[in-house]
Amino acid sequence: MTPADLSRTVLHAVRRAVDEDALRAPVPARVRVERTRPGGSGDYACAVALQLAGPAALPALEVARILRERVVAEPGVGRVEITGPGFLSFTLDAPAESDRAVLAAVREQGLAYGHGDALRDEIHQFHHAREVRAAVTAQAVRRLLVAQGARVRTTCEQAPDPDWVRLGVTVDAYGTPPTPLTEIRPVPAGATAGELLERLGPDAARWGLLRAAGHDRAALGPELLVQGEANPLFRVRYAHARARALTRGAAALGFTAEAAAYGESPTEPTATTADDAAARPLLDLIADHPGVLLAGARHRAPDRVARQLEAVAHAFFDFHDSCPPLPAGDEKPSAAHRARLAIAEAAGTVLAGGLSLLGIRAPEHL
Repeated sequence: MTPADLSRTVLHAVRRAVDEDALRAPVPARVRVERTRPGGSGDYACAVALQLAGPAALPALEVARILRERVVAEPGVGRVEITGPGFLSFTLDAPAESDRAVLAAVREQGLAYGHGDALRDEIHQFHHAREVRAAVTAQAVRRLLVAQGARVRTTCEQAPDPDWVRLGVTVDAYGTPPTPLTEIRPVPAGATAGELLERLGPDAARWGLLRAAGHDRAALGPELLVQGEANPLFRVRYAHARARALTRGAAALGFTAEAAAYGESPTEPTATTADDAAARPLLDLIADHPGVLLAGARHRAPDRVARQLEAVAHAFFDFHDSCPPLPAGDEKPSAAHRARLAIAEAAGTVLAGGLSLLGIRAPEHL
């Protein structure tokens, strides 16, 4: 469990307590958790009970008790203590247990891993110019916000460009709104949708428009079509395709992924110390994925998602090369291979889910 996961877990506990009328206080927009200071208890600490005590008209210790009851059984949380005047102190499960929980969550939720309801009470209305980068960015921001439970409406200054449809862009209305709306105005692309589609095709065009932060100029050159590791889009999609190929290869060899095998030490060989070291960056990125999606939605920054997908792809290939998920030669499939395959499949799912939120296809074969 990452700090972002823990923050959302505590926030959900607050919301449940309010919904169940155990706590009468406004639900905060977010909950902050911090590393425990030297000499403190647990791995992380949170002061939300002290924050809510006044509005709830209850002692902070009582608020902490109410929240503790709703957090202590959550996956990844090993122990919850109440310390001082009402701090919640969290001790997380051992890394292997937490990793298995993350892998199980990815397997269960599929492409929706990282989606949630953190923004379910929010309504957004965005307005943008009749310009392709603004339109594509607004659409990506809309997807990210909807994935977090928000409701979103977009309008355009003028009638949409017909070519936007091929880039997956829809507009709810156009014209000057009667009241000012939040504007999406990245640096213009300097080309029309038709021109980009002709030169790059829809997927490369969308990646080029979304990869750079809105205040930076988008890179829309022929490098987006290079079929090699120097092209981040190719690397991300190839990592996804390779993950899917591993699943097919394992099926041909008669075995499947098993997240429960990760971190165990039975008689049959399983994930080794070398595996742990090679897998750690990739597992951390997979665990961070929900937080990245939420941050991308909150800050209207699809470029954050694109950069995280690049990091996942890079870590995937490092892991794949160090700890091959498929046996070689006369080697028989082992628990280690099943555990490695589970990690590789989770990475592929994260890549496909992130690309889908950016409106980009994730081919099974490249």
